[in-house]
Amino acid sequence: MKTFCITMGDPAGIGPEIIVKALMQLQEQEDTGSLRIFSIGCRDALEHAAEKLGGGKPRVIRAPEECSGLDLSILPVEENLPAPQPGQVSVEGGIFAFRAVEEAVRLALESRIDGLVTAPLNKAALNRAGYAYAGHTDMLADLTETQNTVMMLAHGSFRVTHLSTHVPLSEVPRLLTEERLDHVLTLTFEALKRLGIRHPRVAVAALNPHGGEGGLFGREDLDVSQPVIERWQHDGHDVHGPVPGDTVFVKLRGQMFDAVVAMYLDEGHVPFKLLGFETDIRTGTWESMHGVNVTLGLPIIRTSVDHGTAFDIAGDGIANADSLIEAIDYARHLAGLC
Repeated sequence: MKTFCITMGDPAGIGPEIIVKALMQLQEQEDTGSLRIFSIGCRDALEHAAEKLGGGKPRVIRAPEECSGLDLSILPVEENLPAPQPGQVSVEGGIFAFRAVEEAVRLALESRIDGLVTAPLNKAALNRAGYAYAGHTDMLADLTETQNTVMMLAHGSFRVTHLSTHVPLSEVPRLLTEERLDHVLTLTFEALKRLGIRHPRVAVAALNPHGGEGGLFGREDLDVSQPVIERWQHDGHDVHGPVPGDTVFVKLRGQMFDAVVAMYLDEGHVPFKLLGFETDIRTGTWESMHGVNVTLGLPIIRTSVDHGTAFDIAGDGIANADSLIEAIDYARHLAGLC
């Protein structure tokens, strides 16, 4: 048996709803017999979502060991705190979000769960509550006393790791160092092998347009990325690049590579979300949101949905749980369950 918890994120967002929907859908699958899942967060918010969606009354547990299978279970935090109103940024929402992650990390470090899957939080609410983090990744790094984590986005065979994430674009060239690129490549190869890819093929995206055009548009690709790539190639690794950003993701989609190392957040996120997110062109509403955010380099397994709290539809019962189900599946693979 493998036990995972889903942190609810901000209970004023779609977290409670997608947790209920995901578990209801997983209960219908045939390959989940060795899986136990429970949620951590606001009890009232989960009960309201379950009532609205016909998911039954959640079972309150006090320890992971009380979780049984895929029944809707909640390990509550901050039980004396009122649930925030759906769609509203609040101090309470930030407190619930932080406390859920804090408890999940503690349980993971104690080896009482095999990993955590995070539903979305709201950064404004988190900071209003006094937790000065840019998001989950910074929080998890702090709680686990980890440095130099790496973000991986994954959807099927489309995987992107990031050299830098939530920093101004002007800072990216300074952050491109041989040491950082080495670290990102190391974690990328390790993750791909854990996902069952025996001989990973990785491309390094160029920082500058057209790879810098021989130095005409910048020398970072020539002076920093190229020597690292050549060293990895010399050591027997299947690494390519720097590949210009306007073609590298077309090649990834064509399965010429197993992953791409992007230099900055939008370089990796834009193509990824363009492929993973679908909207109804008549109404502008989301039809599906696929994709997983995996934090590499932590001493614990952490996967996440790759979307936000969607305050505009929170509480309406229409949120899509595809990304959460995919995040659970990735956690299972990383834990060796698949």
